[in-house]
Amino acid sequence: MKTNSSATLLPAPVLSPARTGLSWGLLGVAAFSFTVPFTRVAVASGGLAPLFIGSGRAVVAALLAAVALAVTRQRLPRGVQWARLAVVAGGVVVGFPVLTSYALTTASAGHSAVVIALLPAATAVCAVLRGHERPPARFWAMAAVGAVAAVGFASVQGGGLGGPHWSDLLLLGAVLAAGVGYAEGGLLARELGAWQTISWALVLSAPLMVTLAGLSMAQRPPVGTATEWAAFAYLGVVSMFLGFFAWYHGLAIGPMEQVSQIQLVQPVLTISWAALLLGERLTWPTVLGGLTVIASAALAVRTRLTRTRA
Repeated sequence: MKTNSSATLLPAPVLSPARTGLSWGLLGVAAFSFTVPFTRVAVASGGLAPLFIGSGRAVVAALLAAVALAVTRQRLPRGVQWARLAVVAGGVVVGFPVLTSYALTTASAGHSAVVIALLPAATAVCAVLRGHERPPARFWAMAAVGAVAAVGFASVQGGGLGGPHWSDLLLLGAVLAAGVGYAEGGLLARELGAWQTISWALVLSAPLMVTLAGLSMAQRPPVGTATEWAAFAYLGVVSMFLGFFAWYHGLAIGPMEQVSQIQLVQPVLTISWAALLLGERLTWPTVLGGLTVIASAALAVRTRLTRTRA
């Protein structure tokens, strides 16, 4: 182009912060959506014990977190922040991984995804209780509908109307643990930073998880196929570490109200991966149960966000 040319260069398109936050949030949710199918793969043959998978993946992530914290020279948490980090660690580092690992020894990935679809609503309820909010009655109604739908689905699919299978109780416990951990982690991230919060939680829980992994290895030395070890590596590197980087980075960019709702897509993706990767058959009860739980969770989350903005 000549110097005196009348042609002008068009500026490169710039993504708005909202769109960037949604993109990072979707990347994090996509990473998390493989967690249940890959956990199912890791426990498939029984060569890798559920306790080893649940604790060992946290050990791998803790090593990566320690390196990241040291390289970036992050300041140490102070005072009561350590206790709050223990709550986060108990929920998302210990509770959810270990409970889901045991549950998936018998439950299918698609079935588990429907129960875990309660997680957005559980997180919203825990955030309401932790933040001393007063949402409208519709919020509690939608949260209750989602819980009833999940328990009803688990009862029918887990062995008739007599009640949920023990694996469903483990999944519900995992949802509760993760909801508490997510809610407390969201508050703590405002003080320590997003990825720093999960990193410190991983480091704090490392002694316990190393002990549990050691006990599991002593009882049953881990022996798995290349596919099972690859699934385990994904759980440790992506599900427990890199996925949180993308997810919390998206929440930090925001708007947090919009980004947080992307989590409702996760069970849909998980059920899809279970069908594509594991060959699990999609049944009408699974589809209807998933849609009911997701819809009620979406309404509960949106009701709380609307009240919060008001």
